This record gives sequence, C-alpha cells and structure tokens, in this order.
Amino acid sequence: MTNSLLSQQLDALLTNETNFIANLSNASALLYQSLSDINWAGFYLYDETNDELHLGPFQGKVACMHIKNGSGVCGTALQQQKVLRVDNVHEFAGHIACDSASNSEIVVPLIKDDKIIGVLDIDSPSLSRFSPEDEVELVEFSKTLLKYI
Repeated sequence: MTNSLLSQQLDALLTNETNFIANLSNASALLYQSLSDINWAGFYLYDETNDELHLGPFQGKVACMHIKNGSGVCGTALQQQKVLRVDNVHEFAGHIACDSASNSEIVVPLIKDDKIIGVLDIDSPSLSRFSPEDEVELVEFSKTLLKYI
C-alpha cells in the first residue's frame, strides 16, 4: 500500500528529527494546514501515574488540559484502544465540550510497542466531517508518526 501524501510529507518532515515535542508540534501543524474544514488538530499524551490524558502540542483554540481515561471521545478512545469517529459530538454520552464550535471528531489512539503514548484528536465545526477514508489516512499518518516517537 502506498503511503498517502500526508504520511509522505510527515515522513519527510520528521526524518532525522528525534525531539518528541518538536515532532508532535510539526505533525499537528501539518494536519491543521492540510485538512479542510477542521478547527482543532493535536495530541493528548497519556500520564500513567494519574491515568489521564494531558494536553500536548496542537493547533487551534485553547483546549481542555486533562481528560480522564474513559471520559469524552478522547478518553473513551484511549480506554477502548480503538479509533473513534463521531459524526455528532453532542450526541456522544459524556462528550467534553472544549470548543462549542466543534460538531464532529475523530480520535486515533497512539500505541507503540504496547505502550500507550496518547491520542491524536481532530475536531471539525461540521457534522459528519470524518469519513472511513479519513480514518484510514489518519491511522496511516499515526503509524508514520510513531516511527519518530
């Protein structure tokens, strides 16, 4: 399977770079400038000590700082260790409204060598913004990113 253009761009951007925060920062910037109709793209990083996600590098409006494991879309994706694509976040039980303008969301858990790193989170002001094809592309993007973490 050929890597998507987005994954190829990320791979080129991160080649020979080893700084974790710099890599996440550039990855969120690349997503934010490349994807249409989104209002937030970034990462929440897993804190094993508190069993919660902490805000990491992102692009967009200010965001929630801590998300408990199992809470909201991000915490649920973390707990279930699976991608969650939510067409209407207002219908998601326990949704955490960091930005009231967000209407749909996709969250991709980041796991490397059986260690939970965190999640990739992308929000859109449109309902049903994220397609199955977007999910495939973002999972591939995340796998490329994990090579540099």
